[in-house]
Amino acid sequence: MQTIPINTYTSPTVILELIYRLKVKDVMTKTLITVTRDQTMREVQHLMRNNSITGVPVVQQKRLIGIVSMDDIIRALDYGHIEELVEKHMSQQLIVLEEDMPVSFAISYFDRYRYHRFPVLSKDKEIVGMVTTRDISTRLLWEINHEVENLERMIQTTKVSDGLTRDVQTFSIIQHDFENAGFASTEIKKRLKQMDVFPRTIRKAAIASYELEINVVVHSLGGQITAEYGPDEVIITAQDTGPGILDIDKAMEQGFSTANEWIRSLGFGAGMGLPNVKSVSDEFQIKSSKEGTTVTSTIKFSDQEKVHITTK
Repeated sequence: MQTIPINTYTSPTVILELIYRLKVKDVMTKTLITVTRDQTMREVQHLMRNNSITGVPVVQQKRLIGIVSMDDIIRALDYGHIEELVEKHMSQQLIVLEEDMPVSFAISYFDRYRYHRFPVLSKDKEIVGMVTTRDISTRLLWEINHEVENLERMIQTTKVSDGLTRDVQTFSIIQHDFENAGFASTEIKKRLKQMDVFPRTIRKAAIASYELEINVVVHSLGGQITAEYGPDEVIITAQDTGPGILDIDKAMEQGFSTANEWIRSLGFGAGMGLPNVKSVSDEFQIKSSKEGTTVTSTIKFSDQEKVHITTK
């Protein structure tokens, strides 16, 4: 049986974050091949052979009542029971996973029980998938590659007009992608913590970046957030495509919002975004046209903070 070489002691942090963040439903196979209790073991044998699988769940009205494994088929062949009904030979002592369990649970189950697969049940106890070690390894590999691509895309070093070399992070923001909204803000906070910036400055940058990110998600067709880290400041810029802001002065008023009822029902669009960004910024600029909007928030480090950063 293929194993997953992951444990909570020696695995890299990025892997551990993935196995606790991902759910079983994210890795399981959702297209199920099932049989009923009144089919014959011969039928199951043919089904396994034709689909190159080694186990089939036995289902009655969406409820899992058993599993026929390759071992069950071999025993039926050895003892001349291959034409008998599934219900006589299926395994009924089942160990299952639930779809909302972290992948870490699935990995521990494979390590503990040494099975080839586990059925996955919904919160209503209906079978919704099967998970194998290959399913988990494939998804983890995809996620790791995706993380690497994100890092390569986000972080670059560039020369700016003052001749200094600065770190720049760039994050792509997708319209109405509320699930990932806040990712850019979180990464910017992490970077400032690595620089040993004071907490009050990190908080201001977090507010500015989060509000700008949400604005792009809610009000635009998509865009990007850029964070430029210098020795004296962090500059956070949001650029989006269309439809632009018709009245910038109105948009800067607290409580003014063009968000629709659906957006408001999700808890966004309260009309505090741009005013909040301006309130935490040392320098604030906004430009808008029908092609899109660019907002820049500059948050400067205090003299005491700059000394702290350079001498840490």
